[in-house]
Amino acid sequence: MTARATTTATTAATAATEVATEDPAGTATLVRAWVDGWVVSRGTSDPMDRPWGWTIDAGQAHHVSRHVLPDPTEADVRALVAATSAPGTWLKLFADDDTVRPWLGAGWESDKPGYLMTVALAAERPEVPAGYTLTSWTRGGVTRVLVRTADGHFAARGQIAPTGRTAVADQIETAGDHQRRGLGSLVMRTLQNTAHEAGARTGILVGTPEGRALYTSLGWTTRSPMASLVLKPAAS
Repeated sequence: MTARATTTATTAATAATEVATEDPAGTATLVRAWVDGWVVSRGTSDPMDRPWGWTIDAGQAHHVSRHVLPDPTEADVRALVAATSAPGTWLKLFADDDTVRPWLGAGWESDKPGYLMTVALAAERPEVPAGYTLTSWTRGGVTRVLVRTADGHFAARGQIAPTGRTAVADQIETAGDHQRRGLGSLVMRTLQNTAHEAGARTGILVGTPEGRALYTSLGWTTRSPMASLVLKPAAS
């Protein structure tokens, strides 16, 4: 593959604004776009509208469902907590962890904080580093990328779900002994190119603190922090 075709800062700003200005809140629009792509990527239920955001059934033992609040208030969070008793229920609150943590009671455990990020998508032609191979395939609207060593060992992966003008990158991972070799960049740029070819113009993801540095280096912009919490089983 050839090197990436460079985009200008003006193009990036325009594409990000295109999504953010669809409603006055901005963040709520981006969060909804993230939700729409995430449910495709993970094969969950459709998002169910709530006054404060959306509920999604994930259907896993440790991730039964999640409530997504793009603009959490203390009253809404406390009401949700009071009404929730099922372990494996997650809260995705687009606010600082320090802000929302006092609103939760016993049993709620903080996961790693997240960061809602966006990027203007463009044509990409990343080169595969020597000693690695890249495979990609698309099924059910989700494109997956797998990077392996020459002898077939796992090195990196990721997936992306385009849903119209936006596309959600998800489950980006690089094996520990293959980090800092450009594989995360290879995966992201390959996914971004796939989404661009599908007609998407803005990429969206929620990144971990570790992933945020990679995404920022690739031109992604942080839009909002996200607190992630899960209800754990009561101690016996």
